[in-house]
Amino acid sequence: MKKTLAMVLAMGMTIASLTACGGSKPAETTAAATEAAKTEAASEADTKAEETTEAAGGKAEGPITVVSREDGSGTRGAFIELFGIETKNDAGEKVDNTTEDAEITNSTSVMMTTIAGNTGAIGYVSLGSLNDTVKAVNIDGAEASVDAIKAGEYKVARPFNIAVKDGLSDVASDFITFIMSEDGQKVVEDNGYISQGNEGAYTASGLKGKVVVAGSSSVTPVMEKLKEAYVAVNPDVEIEVQQSDSTTGMTSAIEGVCDIGMASRDLKDSELEAGLTPTVIAMDGIAVVVNNESPVTELTSENVKDIFTGAITDWADVQ
Repeated sequence: MKKTLAMVLAMGMTIASLTACGGSKPAETTAAATEAAKTEAASEADTKAEETTEAAGGKAEGPITVVSREDGSGTRGAFIELFGIETKNDAGEKVDNTTEDAEITNSTSVMMTTIAGNTGAIGYVSLGSLNDTVKAVNIDGAEASVDAIKAGEYKVARPFNIAVKDGLSDVASDFITFIMSEDGQKVVEDNGYISQGNEGAYTASGLKGKVVVAGSSSVTPVMEKLKEAYVAVNPDVEIEVQQSDSTTGMTSAIEGVCDIGMASRDLKDSELEAGLTPTVIAMDGIAVVVNNESPVTELTSENVKDIFTGAITDWADVQ
């Protein structure tokens, strides 16, 4: 603006000088000077407007904080597989290429708390566990929602499994019957997960006893809801839900520490060979999440892969 005023003053002095000396066409010269001043002022205003818009946060920038789950997490296992972060080496062995700079969390709730406290962070959680403390981003143009998964638009989805060994108790078997019944699958759908069909209405058994269910922190929330609904019609049954991770849940079921194991992924060959029989109780999406204050609303699958492998470390480089 100082530059503009200086130009106007200089032009004014020139005009005055020409007028005093009898210079020709003073009116035309004055008009030209006025128009030039207007043009420069408008240009300067446009520049400031552009700077203001950019500063308002239309595009993210700054270091990316990658937040991941622990090695035994079924959500991590499904996430790295679905986004191509897991590859195979020359020996055919699976390799997790998650960046070594990632912050590691040991549960769904800790993941969301971590993301909520860091404006530059990115992570992933069970869609059914998603709450308003963090923001889910669209992936490849598709919203992370039950409807989008059912329509085949949102591809980042995986099964919720329970697994048991032979010799299951009557009461544990009855709880599984409830889970797969019309009543149990309604609980699944009411809590934001995708039902895999049902085996008809459930009739209370009148059994007594205790059932221990252990494993995935992603499956735990819906399992707690299933437990509540089952115990409401079978008050003499105690169900204990132990939260850990998918691998721990499968190991506990194999070793007989629990009756039913929970996994937020497909079972590994080694787990099947150890005698576990899986049952898919629901499908669940994996939501890629950022801080609520982040301007990021959409990423491609390739963006996610590059971020979590460390190929991209600054939000400004996300294209």
